[in-house]
Amino acid sequence: MPRKAKVTTIQIKLVKSLIGSKKDQIATAEALGLRKIGDTVTQPDNAATRGKVAKIIHLIEIINA
Repeated sequence: MPRKAKVTTIQIKLVKSLIGSKKDQIATAEALGLRKIGDTVTQPDNAATRGKVAKIIHLIEIINA
């Protein structure tokens, strides 16, 4: 029987305001589900999520990696 792969996740918290950020950075934050300071989301730990995180790393905090 094949084994099921364990899906790892990361928690991302918005710690800085999106005001004054570039439009693509605001869109990336909203795509992750971050709208207001203090919002926390859980996302799957994959290449797409890591790319989004890298784009707005100066605005967020990774709670567990």
